[in-house]
Amino acid sequence: MPVLGRLGLNIKDQDVLEIGCGNGHGAHLIHQRSPRSYVGLDVMEEQIEKARRRYPQYTFLVQDATDLSQFANASKDVVIIFGVLHHIPEWRKVIDEIARVLKPAGTLFLEEPRGMDIKLFDFFFRWGHPDSDFGLKVMEKHLKLRGFQFQKQWTPLMTMYRIST
Repeated sequence: MPVLGRLGLNIKDQDVLEIGCGNGHGAHLIHQRSPRSYVGLDVMEEQIEKARRRYPQYTFLVQDATDLSQFANASKDVVIIFGVLHHIPEWRKVIDEIARVLKPAGTLFLEEPRGMDIKLFDFFFRWGHPDSDFGLKVMEKHLKLRGFQFQKQWTPLMTMYRIST
């Protein structure tokens, strides 16, 4: 998480939601920074089961991120997504829901590959990403429409974003 640290990730005593938590490794890294609360979401039940076994002290839910209605408006200080948004065909709904659950001074930390990289990975590795219009420029346009501001930092495979209202 050094790059996120350079982008200002400060989650000490914050309410954190991680979307696409998988087997819980991100939860372990996040908890080293002492959040007040943590909830990890993933649609893959087997990954959530692994996460619960590995880290029983954390909260993990099987849930689709396009509907975060179980979380109150303005209830999260920080939302974190590690390279998952491009896997969600209705990724705009996810951003809209994040805008709703973030507190007014809240922050979204997002890590995503460039659109061309996704197409190359699919071509060579047959990973089968969903057919959508996801790309960083399209995502950035939607973030701006939702009133977000962002700063970004490129890494060799991913682009890191710190997004706020």
